[in-house]
Amino acid sequence: MNTDSIKSLQIGMHWFPERAGGLDRMYYSLVGALPGAGVAVRGVVAGSPRVAEDTGGAIQGFGSAAQSLPLRLMAARRALRREITRQRPDVISSHFALYTFPGLDVTRGIPQVSHFQGPWADESHVEGADSFGQRAKRYLEQSVYARSSRLIVLSDAFGKILTSRYGISPERVRVVPGCVNVDQFNLPITPAEARLKLQLPQGRPIVLAVRRLVRRMGLEDLIDAVQVLKKRVPDVLLLIAGKGRLQEELQTRINEAGLDDNVKLLGFVPDQHLAALYRAATISVVPTVALEGFGLITVESLASGTPVLVTPVGGLPEAVAGLSPNLVLPATGAAAIAEGLGAALTGSLKLPDADACRAYARANFDNSVIAKRVAAVYGEAIAAGEVH
Repeated sequence: MNTDSIKSLQIGMHWFPERAGGLDRMYYSLVGALPGAGVAVRGVVAGSPRVAEDTGGAIQGFGSAAQSLPLRLMAARRALRREITRQRPDVISSHFALYTFPGLDVTRGIPQVSHFQGPWADESHVEGADSFGQRAKRYLEQSVYARSSRLIVLSDAFGKILTSRYGISPERVRVVPGCVNVDQFNLPITPAEARLKLQLPQGRPIVLAVRRLVRRMGLEDLIDAVQVLKKRVPDVLLLIAGKGRLQEELQTRINEAGLDDNVKLLGFVPDQHLAALYRAATISVVPTVALEGFGLITVESLASGTPVLVTPVGGLPEAVAGLSPNLVLPATGAAAIAEGLGAALTGSLKLPDADACRAYARANFDNSVIAKRVAAVYGEAIAAGEVH
Protein backbone atom coordinates (compact mmCIF):
# COMPACT_ATOMS: atom_id res chain seq x y z
CA MET A 1 0.00 0.00 0.00
CA ASN A 2 1.20 3.51 -0.77
CA THR A 3 2.17 5.11 2.55
CA ASP A 4 1.12 8.55 1.22
CA SER A 5 -2.48 7.65 1.96
CA ILE A 6 -2.21 6.00 5.41
CA LYS A 7 -4.54 7.37 8.09
CA SER A 8 -3.46 6.11 11.53
CA LEU A 9 -5.04 6.17 14.98
CA GLN A 10 -2.27 6.02 17.59
CA ILE A 11 -3.20 4.68 21.05
CA GLY A 12 -0.62 5.85 23.59
CA MET A 13 -0.10 5.75 27.33
CA HIS A 14 0.51 9.37 28.44
CA TRP A 15 1.43 12.59 26.64
CA PHE A 16 5.17 13.06 27.14
CA PRO A 17 5.15 16.73 28.20
CA GLU A 18 2.67 15.77 30.96
CA ARG A 19 4.19 12.46 32.11
CA ALA A 20 7.81 11.49 31.49
CA GLY A 21 8.66 7.89 30.60
CA GLY A 22 10.51 5.98 27.90
CA LEU A 23 7.34 4.69 26.22
CA ASP A 24 5.78 8.16 26.32
CA ARG A 25 8.89 9.77 24.87
CA MET A 26 8.95 7.28 21.97
CA TYR A 27 5.24 7.78 21.26
CA TYR A 28 5.73 11.56 21.30
CA SER A 29 8.74 11.36 18.95
CA LEU A 30 7.07 8.95 16.56
CA VAL A 31 3.74 10.78 16.20
CA GLY A 32 5.72 13.94 15.48
CA ALA A 33 7.78 12.23 12.76
CA LEU A 34 5.18 10.02 11.03
CA PRO A 35 3.53 12.79 8.95
CA GLY A 36 6.93 13.32 7.31
CA ALA A 37 6.83 9.65 6.28
CA GLY A 38 3.37 9.99 4.71
CA VAL A 39 1.30 8.82 7.69
CA ALA A 40 -1.51 11.07 8.95
CA VAL A 41 -1.74 10.90 12.75
CA ARG A 42 -4.62 11.07 15.18
CA GLY A 43 -4.37 9.60 18.64
CA VAL A 44 -5.69 9.11 22.17
CA VAL A 45 -3.74 9.07 25.45
CA ALA A 46 -4.45 9.41 29.16
CA GLY A 47 -4.05 13.15 29.57
CA SER A 48 -5.63 16.56 30.10
CA PRO A 49 -7.46 18.81 27.60
CA ARG A 50 -4.07 20.50 27.11
CA VAL A 51 -2.99 17.56 24.91
CA ALA A 52 -5.52 18.55 22.23
CA GLU A 53 -4.45 22.20 22.53
CA ASP A 54 -0.76 21.23 22.08
CA THR A 55 -1.49 19.15 18.96
CA GLY A 56 -4.19 21.15 17.19
CA GLY A 57 -6.71 18.44 18.09
CA ALA A 58 -4.69 15.60 16.52
CA ILE A 59 -4.09 13.83 19.85
CA GLN A 60 -6.90 13.76 22.42
CA GLY A 61 -6.44 13.30 26.18
CA PHE A 62 -9.29 11.12 27.48
CA GLY A 63 -8.77 12.01 31.16
CA SER A 64 -6.19 12.04 33.92
CA ALA A 65 -3.93 9.03 34.48
CA ALA A 66 -4.69 9.53 38.19
CA GLN A 67 -8.32 8.43 37.71
CA SER A 68 -9.34 4.96 38.87
CA LEU A 69 -8.62 2.18 36.37
CA PRO A 70 -12.30 1.44 35.51
CA LEU A 71 -12.93 5.12 34.76
CA ARG A 72 -9.81 5.32 32.57
CA LEU A 73 -10.78 2.20 30.62
CA MET A 74 -14.30 3.50 29.99
CA ALA A 75 -12.89 6.88 28.94
CA ALA A 76 -10.41 5.20 26.57
CA ARG A 77 -13.22 3.20 24.97
CA ARG A 78 -15.38 6.32 24.50
CA ALA A 79 -12.44 8.21 22.98
CA LEU A 80 -11.70 5.39 20.53
CA ARG A 81 -15.35 5.15 19.47
CA ARG A 82 -15.51 8.93 18.97
CA GLU A 83 -12.31 9.05 16.89
CA ILE A 84 -13.35 6.13 14.66
CA THR A 85 -16.78 7.68 14.12
CA ARG A 86 -15.16 10.99 13.16
CA GLN A 87 -12.87 9.38 10.60
CA ARG A 88 -12.28 5.69 10.12
CA PRO A 89 -8.50 5.08 10.13
CA ASP A 90 -6.65 2.70 7.81
CA VAL A 91 -4.67 1.28 10.72
CA ILE A 92 -4.89 1.17 14.51
CA SER A 93 -1.46 1.63 16.09
CA SER A 94 -1.37 0.34 19.68
CA HIS A 95 1.50 1.52 21.90
CA PHE A 96 -0.11 0.44 25.20
CA ALA A 97 -2.25 -2.68 25.50
CA LEU A 98 -4.22 -1.45 28.54
CA TYR A 99 -5.89 1.41 26.64
CA THR A 100 -6.29 -0.59 23.43
CA PHE A 101 -8.08 -3.52 25.10
CA PRO A 102 -11.40 -1.82 26.05
CA GLY A 103 -11.93 -0.74 22.43
CA LEU A 104 -11.20 -4.07 20.70
CA ASP A 105 -14.85 -4.43 19.69
CA VAL A 106 -14.98 -0.78 18.55
CA THR A 107 -11.89 -1.19 16.35
CA ARG A 108 -12.95 -4.57 14.90
CA GLY A 109 -12.40 -4.79 11.16
CA ILE A 110 -9.55 -2.25 11.12
CA PRO A 111 -5.99 -3.61 10.64
CA GLN A 112 -3.94 -3.22 13.83
CA VAL A 113 -0.22 -2.89 14.58
CA SER A 114 1.06 -3.31 18.14
CA HIS A 115 4.25 -1.56 19.21
CA PHE A 116 5.62 -4.02 21.78
CA GLN A 117 7.66 -1.92 24.22
CA GLY A 118 8.19 -4.79 26.63
CA PRO A 119 6.38 -7.55 28.56
CA TRP A 120 4.21 -5.35 30.76
CA ALA A 121 3.04 -8.22 32.98
CA ASP A 122 6.59 -9.50 33.52
CA GLU A 123 7.92 -6.00 34.26
CA SER A 124 5.18 -5.54 36.88
CA HIS A 125 6.11 -8.88 38.43
CA VAL A 126 9.78 -7.86 38.67
CA GLU A 127 8.63 -4.66 40.42
CA GLY A 128 6.66 -6.72 42.95
CA ALA A 129 3.08 -6.87 41.56
CA ASP A 130 0.89 -9.73 42.81
CA SER A 131 0.27 -12.78 40.66
CA PHE A 132 -3.42 -11.95 40.04
CA GLY A 133 -2.45 -8.52 38.69
CA GLN A 134 0.22 -10.13 36.54
CA ARG A 135 -2.26 -12.66 35.10
CA ALA A 136 -4.78 -9.91 34.31
CA LYS A 137 -2.13 -7.85 32.51
CA ARG A 138 -0.97 -10.91 30.56
CA TYR A 139 -4.58 -11.57 29.44
CA LEU A 140 -4.97 -7.95 28.26
CA GLU A 141 -1.70 -8.06 26.36
CA GLN A 142 -2.46 -11.44 24.80
CA SER A 143 -5.86 -10.22 23.57
CA VAL A 144 -4.42 -7.10 21.95
CA TYR A 145 -1.45 -8.85 20.35
CA ALA A 146 -3.65 -11.64 18.97
CA ARG A 147 -5.66 -9.01 17.06
CA SER A 148 -2.56 -7.43 15.49
CA SER A 149 -1.50 -8.46 12.00
CA ARG A 150 1.94 -6.94 12.59
CA LEU A 151 3.86 -6.34 15.81
CA ILE A 152 6.81 -3.97 16.02
CA VAL A 153 9.53 -4.84 18.55
CA LEU A 154 12.50 -2.68 19.52
CA SER A 155 15.06 -5.49 19.27
CA ASP A 156 15.54 -9.14 18.33
CA ALA A 157 15.71 -9.87 22.05
CA PHE A 158 12.15 -8.60 22.55
CA GLY A 159 11.01 -10.36 19.37
CA LYS A 160 12.01 -13.64 21.05
CA ILE A 161 9.99 -12.72 24.17
CA LEU A 162 6.96 -11.96 22.00
CA THR A 163 7.13 -15.29 20.18
CA SER A 164 8.00 -17.46 23.19
CA ARG A 165 5.95 -15.81 25.98
CA TYR A 166 2.93 -14.73 23.93
CA GLY A 167 2.89 -17.36 21.19
CA ILE A 168 3.00 -14.79 18.38
CA SER A 169 4.09 -16.13 14.99
CA PRO A 170 7.55 -14.78 14.01
CA GLU A 171 6.13 -13.96 10.54
CA ARG A 172 4.07 -11.16 12.13
CA VAL A 173 6.99 -9.60 14.03
CA ARG A 174 9.14 -6.73 12.69
CA VAL A 175 12.19 -5.22 14.43
CA VAL A 176 12.21 -1.41 14.37
CA PRO A 177 14.33 0.28 17.07
CA GLY A 178 13.25 3.31 19.05
CA CYS A 179 13.67 6.80 17.66
CA VAL A 180 15.20 9.97 19.00
CA ASN A 181 15.34 13.56 17.78
CA VAL A 182 19.09 13.67 17.22
CA ASP A 183 19.12 17.44 16.69
CA GLN A 184 17.54 17.97 20.12
CA PHE A 185 20.46 16.19 21.81
CA ASN A 186 23.22 17.47 19.54
CA LEU A 187 23.89 20.73 21.38
CA PRO A 188 26.36 23.25 19.89
CA ILE A 189 28.37 23.43 23.14
CA THR A 190 31.50 21.72 24.46
CA PRO A 191 31.47 19.38 27.47
CA ALA A 192 33.22 22.11 29.48
CA GLU A 193 30.50 24.63 28.56
CA ALA A 194 27.81 22.07 29.48
CA ARG A 195 29.42 21.59 32.89
CA LEU A 196 29.60 25.33 33.42
CA LYS A 197 25.92 25.68 32.54
CA LEU A 198 24.92 22.90 34.96
CA GLN A 199 27.40 23.96 37.69
CA LEU A 200 29.26 20.65 37.55
CA PRO A 201 32.97 20.27 38.39
CA GLN A 202 35.31 20.72 35.41
CA GLY A 203 38.19 18.44 36.35
CA ARG A 204 36.43 15.25 37.45
CA PRO A 205 35.45 12.24 35.29
CA ILE A 206 31.64 12.18 35.27
CA VAL A 207 29.64 8.97 34.78
CA LEU A 208 25.93 9.47 34.03
CA ALA A 209 23.01 7.06 34.47
CA VAL A 210 19.53 8.24 33.43
CA ARG A 211 17.09 5.70 34.85
CA ARG A 212 13.85 5.26 36.75
CA LEU A 213 14.78 4.34 40.31
CA VAL A 214 13.24 0.87 40.27
CA ARG A 215 14.58 -2.62 40.90
CA ARG A 216 15.42 -4.00 37.45
CA MET A 217 17.58 -1.01 36.46
CA GLY A 218 20.68 -2.32 38.29
CA LEU A 219 21.35 0.91 40.17
CA GLU A 220 22.36 -0.98 43.32
CA ASP A 221 25.08 -2.70 41.26
CA LEU A 222 26.16 0.65 39.86
CA ILE A 223 26.58 2.23 43.30
CA ASP A 224 28.52 -0.82 44.51
CA ALA A 225 30.68 -0.55 41.36
CA VAL A 226 31.65 3.02 42.25
CA GLN A 227 32.92 1.82 45.63
CA VAL A 228 35.30 -0.51 43.74
CA LEU A 229 36.07 2.03 40.99
CA LYS A 230 37.00 4.72 43.51
CA LYS A 231 40.23 2.83 44.32
CA ARG A 232 41.30 3.18 40.67
CA VAL A 233 39.70 6.56 39.85
CA PRO A 234 39.42 8.38 43.22
CA ASP A 235 37.69 11.53 41.90
CA VAL A 236 35.02 9.73 39.83
CA LEU A 237 31.57 11.33 40.08
CA LEU A 238 28.46 9.26 39.31
CA LEU A 239 25.29 11.25 38.59
CA ILE A 240 22.00 9.31 38.65
CA ALA A 241 19.13 11.21 37.01
CA GLY A 242 15.59 9.99 37.57
CA LYS A 243 12.98 9.40 40.23
CA GLY A 244 11.29 6.30 41.61
CA ARG A 245 10.43 4.26 44.65
CA LEU A 246 14.02 3.24 45.44
CA GLN A 247 15.24 6.79 46.07
CA GLU A 248 15.57 6.52 49.86
CA GLU A 249 17.02 3.02 49.67
CA LEU A 250 19.65 4.11 47.14
CA GLN A 251 20.55 7.20 49.17
CA THR A 252 21.03 5.01 52.26
CA ARG A 253 23.27 2.70 50.24
CA ILE A 254 25.35 5.70 49.12
CA ASN A 255 25.66 7.03 52.67
CA GLU A 256 26.57 3.69 54.23
CA ALA A 257 29.28 3.11 51.60
CA GLY A 258 30.78 6.55 52.31
CA LEU A 259 30.18 7.64 48.70
CA ASP A 260 28.51 10.99 49.40
CA ASP A 261 31.19 12.82 47.38
CA ASN A 262 31.23 10.28 44.54
CA VAL A 263 27.54 9.53 43.87
CA LYS A 264 24.73 12.09 43.57
CA LEU A 265 21.02 11.41 43.04
CA LEU A 266 19.78 14.29 40.87
CA GLY A 267 16.07 13.41 40.90
CA PHE A 268 14.02 14.12 37.79
CA VAL A 269 15.92 16.17 35.20
CA PRO A 270 13.63 18.15 32.87
CA ASP A 271 14.02 17.70 29.15
CA GLN A 272 15.56 21.12 28.55
CA HIS A 273 18.56 20.18 30.77
CA LEU A 274 18.91 16.52 29.76
CA ALA A 275 20.88 17.10 26.56
CA ALA A 276 23.37 19.32 28.41
CA LEU A 277 23.71 16.67 31.14
CA TYR A 278 24.59 13.98 28.58
CA ARG A 279 27.06 16.37 26.96
CA ALA A 280 28.68 17.17 30.32
CA ALA A 281 29.31 13.49 31.09
CA THR A 282 32.54 11.71 30.26
CA ILE A 283 30.60 8.49 29.72
CA SER A 284 27.06 7.15 30.27
CA VAL A 285 26.22 3.74 31.67
CA VAL A 286 23.11 1.53 31.49
CA PRO A 287 23.45 -1.13 34.24
CA THR A 288 20.12 -2.95 33.66
CA VAL A 289 19.75 -6.46 35.12
CA ALA A 290 16.45 -7.54 33.47
CA LEU A 291 13.90 -6.78 30.73
CA GLU A 292 15.46 -4.03 28.63
CA GLY A 293 14.04 -4.01 25.13
CA PHE A 294 16.08 -1.19 23.68
CA GLY A 295 17.17 1.50 26.14
CA LEU A 296 16.32 4.84 24.56
CA ILE A 297 18.85 6.50 26.85
CA THR A 298 21.65 4.71 24.97
CA VAL A 299 20.70 6.53 21.78
CA GLU A 300 20.12 9.85 23.56
CA SER A 301 23.63 9.67 24.96
CA LEU A 302 25.16 8.81 21.56
CA ALA A 303 23.19 11.63 19.91
CA SER A 304 24.79 13.96 22.47
CA GLY A 305 28.24 12.70 21.47
CA THR A 306 28.79 10.77 24.71
CA PRO A 307 29.73 7.07 24.54
CA VAL A 308 27.64 4.66 26.63
CA LEU A 309 28.54 1.36 28.30
CA VAL A 310 25.69 -1.17 28.55
CA THR A 311 25.16 -4.50 30.27
CA PRO A 312 24.54 -7.53 27.99
CA VAL A 313 20.79 -7.55 28.75
CA GLY A 314 17.89 -7.71 26.28
CA GLY A 315 18.19 -5.32 23.36
CA LEU A 316 20.97 -3.14 24.82
CA PRO A 317 23.85 -4.86 22.95
CA GLU A 318 21.90 -4.56 19.66
CA ALA A 319 21.57 -0.81 20.15
CA VAL A 320 25.32 -0.14 20.43
CA ALA A 321 27.29 -3.11 19.01
CA GLY A 322 27.12 -1.71 15.47
CA LEU A 323 29.13 1.29 16.70
CA SER A 324 31.67 -0.58 18.85
CA PRO A 325 31.65 -3.96 20.62
CA ASN A 326 33.68 -2.27 23.39
CA LEU A 327 30.49 -0.54 24.53
CA VAL A 328 28.99 -3.85 25.73
CA LEU A 329 30.11 -5.00 29.19
CA PRO A 330 30.93 -8.72 29.54
CA ALA A 331 28.37 -9.27 32.34
CA THR A 332 25.92 -7.61 34.71
CA GLY A 333 26.93 -6.90 38.32
CA ALA A 334 29.16 -4.49 40.22
CA ALA A 335 32.50 -6.16 39.32
CA ALA A 336 31.92 -6.04 35.54
CA ILE A 337 30.62 -2.45 35.68
CA ALA A 338 33.57 -1.29 37.81
CA GLU A 339 36.07 -2.98 35.47
CA GLY A 340 34.45 -1.52 32.34
CA LEU A 341 34.16 2.01 33.69
CA GLY A 342 37.71 1.87 35.05
CA ALA A 343 39.08 0.79 31.68
CA ALA A 344 37.06 3.46 29.86
CA LEU A 345 38.03 6.30 32.20
CA THR A 346 41.75 5.41 32.26
CA GLY A 347 41.90 5.08 28.48
CA SER A 348 42.75 1.37 28.30
CA LEU A 349 39.37 0.64 26.66
CA LYS A 350 39.06 2.40 23.30
CA LEU A 351 35.69 4.12 22.85
CA PRO A 352 34.21 5.90 19.82
CA ASP A 353 34.66 9.68 19.76
CA ALA A 354 31.86 12.25 19.89
CA ASP A 355 31.56 12.58 16.11
CA ALA A 356 31.29 8.81 15.61
CA CYS A 357 28.63 8.56 18.34
CA ARG A 358 26.51 11.32 16.80
CA ALA A 359 26.84 10.00 13.23
CA TYR A 360 25.80 6.49 14.32
CA ALA A 361 22.75 7.83 16.18
CA ARG A 362 21.67 9.96 13.21
CA ALA A 363 22.05 7.19 10.64
CA ASN A 364 20.28 4.48 12.64
CA PHE A 365 17.84 6.05 15.11
CA ASP A 366 16.84 9.57 14.05
CA ASN A 367 13.07 10.18 14.06
CA SER A 368 12.87 10.52 10.28
CA VAL A 369 14.71 7.22 9.67
CA ILE A 370 12.54 5.23 12.08
CA ALA A 371 9.25 6.84 10.94
CA LYS A 372 9.83 5.55 7.40
CA ARG A 373 10.41 2.02 8.71
CA VAL A 374 7.26 2.16 10.86
CA ALA A 375 5.22 3.48 7.91
CA ALA A 376 6.34 0.47 5.85
CA VAL A 377 5.07 -1.91 8.57
CA TYR A 378 1.73 -0.08 8.65
CA GLY A 379 1.50 -0.60 4.89
CA GLU A 380 2.13 -4.33 5.38
CA ALA A 381 -0.57 -4.57 8.05
CA ILE A 382 -3.14 -2.85 5.84
CA ALA A 383 -2.32 -5.20 2.98
CA ALA A 384 -2.61 -8.22 5.31
CA GLY A 385 -5.96 -7.10 6.79
CA GLU A 386 -7.23 -7.89 10.28
CA VAL A 387 -6.14 -10.90 12.34
CA HIS A 388 -8.92 -12.65 14.26
